[in-house]
Amino acid sequence: MLRGPRGLFWLCFPLLPLLLAGASGQLGADRPGAGAEEAGSGRAWPGIQGLRERLREATALSRRYLSLFSCRVWPGECKEDEAASEQSQGWSLPLLGQQYLDILTTWYCTFQDCCDHGDCRISNNFSGLEADLKERLHGQHLAGELVLKTVRGYLDLPRPDKALVLSFHGWSGTGKNFVARMLAENLYRDGLSSDCVQVFIATLHFPHPKYVDLYKEKLTDQIRKTQEYCRQTLFIFDEAEKLHPGLLETLRPYLEHQDPKAHRAKSPRTIFLFLSNLGGKVINEMVLNLLKAGWSREKITAEHLEPHLQNEIMESTDSGFGHSSIVKENLIDFFIPFLPLEYRHVRLCARDAFLSEELLYTEEALDEIAKMMIYVPKEEQLFSSQGCKSISQRINYFLP
Repeated sequence: MLRGPRGLFWLCFPLLPLLLAGASGQLGADRPGAGAEEAGSGRAWPGIQGLRERLREATALSRRYLSLFSCRVWPGECKEDEAASEQSQGWSLPLLGQQYLDILTTWYCTFQDCCDHGDCRISNNFSGLEADLKERLHGQHLAGELVLKTVRGYLDLPRPDKALVLSFHGWSGTGKNFVARMLAENLYRDGLSSDCVQVFIATLHFPHPKYVDLYKEKLTDQIRKTQEYCRQTLFIFDEAEKLHPGLLETLRPYLEHQDPKAHRAKSPRTIFLFLSNLGGKVINEMVLNLLKAGWSREKITAEHLEPHLQNEIMESTDSGFGHSSIVKENLIDFFIPFLPLEYRHVRLCARDAFLSEELLYTEEALDEIAKMMIYVPKEEQLFSSQGCKSISQRINYFLP
């Protein structure tokens, strides 16, 4: 006996052809005197014939919807050969049908887990990620472009031979954690709460050097279990410059290129993010010099900053991050610079803080909040020393 949401779905799904047919077909207008003649000759009315044809089309369509729905919520039962056959025949889901399928999937998943693994909660919403990076991330055209391009390109690979490793660098408050959260929210339906996402903060999760061996064991176990549970995983290491050298070496096997022959039919995809304040000083100096030379901020490219940033990280004596094998052996794919924020960017952050709380704001209030921040260097007063950090707390001064 069928029970629960899944049973309810199977009971209701056969009604879909009738609903589709009812929406698109009618019996048609009766013609006076035609009924008796056509009935006597054994022929069905044209309206009935049209309805039968629509029912056949709707039944075939509903089966395809069912196949796609099943692949989403019960991947283990997905008939890949059948789905591939439909694709080869040129059949694709209409936009409106795709929206209905998304709604149905979301509704079903509110009742229970959709599959045995966390994979059904993977969304990979690149259009949403692109919109977030353009509309919610301020003053970081370089970081936005690089993150979108590299992540989308990596996840589109049929069989990646290594993890994607990105290292975010810049002053505090410039958006490193913000972008990491955007990635989690757009790649997974549950965002940072997803079972496929793990966040580690160096000073919180690995505070005592004397316990490094225990930390290494726990970290290795956590990565292994997460990769077994999900075919696509995201690992975020905040305050990466404070990670113990032993932990960085523990991560090395997960960042290296893998033997293609050892790959399974469906290779797991893994993204590692390292977030660090390392290199913030050299980024700010380079941006300041370029602006003084007449460059537009939006014209600054990664080529202007990345070599200087990499050298600064590798020569740093305050952290073992730059001297680790993951840096020296080029296991980090991209060092992504986050530029210092200016007055205009702080105003936009203040505006977003008001909007996120559904509060009204004035242009004067935005200016007042932006003026509260400390700007450096001392002469130019160009960059906010805290970026946009603490902006959300400052709006409280302007509430009635």
